[in-house]
Amino acid sequence: MTFIDLARRAREAAHWLAVATRADKDAGLHAMADTLETRCAEVLDANEGDVRAAQESGTPEALLDRLRLDEQRVAGMAAGLRDVADLPDPVGEVLRGSVLPNGLELRQVRVPFGVVGIIYEARPNVTADAAGICLKSGNAALLRGSSTARRTNEAVVHLLRSAAASTGLPADVVQLVTGGREAAKELMRARDLVDVLVPRGGAGLIRAVVGESTVPVIETGVGNCHVYVDRAADLDKALAIVLNAKTHRPSVCNAAESLLVHADVAEAFVPRVVAALHEAGVTVHGDDAFARHDGVLPASEDDYRTEYLSLDIAAAVVPDLDAAVRHIRTYSSGHTEAIVTDSQDAARRFVAAVDSAAVMVNASTRFTDGGEFGFGAEIGISTQKLHARGPMGLPEMTSTKYVVTGDGHVR
Repeated sequence: MTFIDLARRAREAAHWLAVATRADKDAGLHAMADTLETRCAEVLDANEGDVRAAQESGTPEALLDRLRLDEQRVAGMAAGLRDVADLPDPVGEVLRGSVLPNGLELRQVRVPFGVVGIIYEARPNVTADAAGICLKSGNAALLRGSSTARRTNEAVVHLLRSAAASTGLPADVVQLVTGGREAAKELMRARDLVDVLVPRGGAGLIRAVVGESTVPVIETGVGNCHVYVDRAADLDKALAIVLNAKTHRPSVCNAAESLLVHADVAEAFVPRVVAALHEAGVTVHGDDAFARHDGVLPASEDDYRTEYLSLDIAAAVVPDLDAAVRHIRTYSSGHTEAIVTDSQDAARRFVAAVDSAAVMVNASTRFTDGGEFGFGAEIGISTQKLHARGPMGLPEMTSTKYVVTGDGHVR
């Protein structure tokens, strides 16, 4: 089947979904979740083949962690689908309404995009998340995963399609785009058949999609996330937040990649945090104030710009909050920044001055996540400023239209 055939079938499924009820969509989501759990072994068998091939090709451990599934992660995929089913249906929500002076009734309502294309890298859990969010928001999904996860994605999509069809939904509400680079290029240039495209992955993938696509793109971004420890910080809290932000799951985009410490607390905090990070297996790339400590590597300019996705962190001591903000403005990818402070004034200044999709006050960067925000799941985390910013849940996967009701009105 050609890509054009896939896209046309997705368009037909989108027309069906535009008038589907919440009950129809939720039944499909629950069936998808149940099928993933009852047929988990099929997914894990496929995933084992992908992981083995990736290991043989020398894939770094951070990427293997993103690729690897187990029963717990598959259960998490199923739970995400059920969480999405439990959320309110965004389609038809009235954002604003009024009666005009001439008696016309005006309403702005949420509507699906139609056909959503998603291009993403090794994480096969995205396959279920994306399919579920698209379905609940009334969109047909064309999924283009990486070749690294080909077997896993094929198994997951097969189960999702089977589950959807078992409840009366069109199986084509979710389809996997396979083939080489030409298939991906067709997806990026199918402007008349695909309504919006979402890239989710590393900087190279995102640049390629943004640069080559003629389909409108919602740009997700890489995560060079910072934790700033202020002069008024509780240092015990700061240590716990830094360790969680860096080590809880270092291969994901909301992991901290940079640490900034106010000079007034550096003497007390830097030795503690360096020792704790080393004990956790983290390599610290630091400025002169950090590099005086054993095991710290001198940081280069590139280190402060790097999304490591590994047990590495760049670190620097800054003279004040304003310097921390300047550093973040220079090196941040606009994803998530955190401040640890007991000063309300410092927190307010930091939140106002930092221009990122999410800003944490006394909390780990790891909380920037659709599930943690109560969105059920997410398509990705947008670092752009148009249409959507931050974790993209159900409302972000809709557009709007105006419905005008009259009684024989003419102009």
